[in-house]
Amino acid sequence: MQRKETANPIEIAEVSRVPRTGRIIGIDPGTKFVGVSVSDETQLIARPLKTLPRTSWKKLLSDIKEIVSDFDAVAVVIGLPLGFDGDRIEMTDEAESMARKLALSLHLPVFLQDERVTTYEARKRLWDRGVTLDETKAEVDSEAASIILSDFLSRR
Repeated sequence: MQRKETANPIEIAEVSRVPRTGRIIGIDPGTKFVGVSVSDETQLIARPLKTLPRTSWKKLLSDIKEIVSDFDAVAVVIGLPLGFDGDRIEMTDEAESMARKLALSLHLPVFLQDERVTTYEARKRLWDRGVTLDETKAEVDSEAASIILSDFLSRR
């Protein structure tokens, strides 16, 4: 996949740029759905919020902007899909592209967080809570987003 150069290249924020207070939005990017989570204002707890359908970029951006505004978020964390051995996979480029676009559109710091095995962990958590298979399908992406965000908060 060839990357386009923009007139306004953006670097993805480093962890040192995380505001110390305020809500952070977590995103689990997928090809059909995008999971969303949110932290509390003290950035100690992450909770699943919702799952957005992945239709057009314009609609997804509009939905994310609304969530950022509703929660007065100070940053966004996007899950970075990697292979089990840490190598890049097809979705790695997609997540990095989403991070660049969001950083340009939201004017907030955007961070990437390794998301290896978060979907498996999300399914396990849901099943351990007794969530049915049909409910799991509807909730797994937002649960994975909360794991991504929780891992990021712990990393800081």
